[in-house]
Amino acid sequence: MKRLLILLTAAVLLAAGAAIAAVDLETARKDYIDLYSALAISEMERTGVPASITLAQGLLESGAGRSTLATKANNHFGIKCGKAWKGEKTYHDDDAPQECFRSYSKALDSFKDHSDFLRYYDRYKSLFDLEITDYKGWCYGLKAAGYATDPEYATKLIKLIEDYDLTRFDKGTVVKVSSPDQLEKAVIMPANYDEQFHFSLERTIYQKNGVACIYSVAGDTFDSIALIYDLFPRELLRFNDLKEPVELLPGTIVYIQAKKNKAAKGLEKYIVGEDGESLREISQRFAVKMRSIEKRNKLKKGVALVKEQELLLR
Repeated sequence: MKRLLILLTAAVLLAAGAAIAAVDLETARKDYIDLYSALAISEMERTGVPASITLAQGLLESGAGRSTLATKANNHFGIKCGKAWKGEKTYHDDDAPQECFRSYSKALDSFKDHSDFLRYYDRYKSLFDLEITDYKGWCYGLKAAGYATDPEYATKLIKLIEDYDLTRFDKGTVVKVSSPDQLEKAVIMPANYDEQFHFSLERTIYQKNGVACIYSVAGDTFDSIALIYDLFPRELLRFNDLKEPVELLPGTIVYIQAKKNKAAKGLEKYIVGEDGESLREISQRFAVKMRSIEKRNKLKKGVALVKEQELLLR
């Protein structure tokens, strides 16, 4: 009887300990999200890596900021040194004993390095063909590209994103993927200047609906523009609702950021002017994603517009 009582007491204590640990982890995760969500959004604007992906990877890789790598080396994403790494190093048991991991002076540096790691390493470039909102595609893509050896890696990321509604941080943000140096040199024009042309060696960046764009000049191609603004060619095509490159006549508007989901205030609707006017032309004119216009107006993909057809833009 006494032995049974001891076993029951031990079981109760173990269950209580597990419950407390679960509560502690839940609290730690929420605190982590509160602490780093703004930084994740900032990195999304800088590089195009979805904030939900950054937060989910940070939560998983760092144990919500409580892992040894995170607390002692500010490494929130489990990024190993690699041959090209010239920064500080720390050693930690992982797949093999005492593997080399990158060490940072502050968490900010870890988040920036994570974004650059995904954006500029060749094996991850296909991720940037995906929409910011396609979090499942990003999760499976990270696993397929070899970010982690855990066979359940994508599933774990998806669960974190859904459990904590991390996609809310991906919404309503225009993604700016030009490098800091390029943006500093660029002239950002106010919206009321968006129809002015300025062809010179120093390219002017305009804004339509708060989205950065340029006007093409003779000789421009999507590849050449992508190179100038540090974009992937497929990414630039996606920003402009294209699957394949088209000829760029001088004066063609080219967006170098993702267009928005709705038009500017005061532009609630548009009346189609002529038969044959395409949805993409309207999308480019108002800096609104084609998919958003289709969804808002319940249009089937590829449908032909007709004269005087009314389209809701917001």
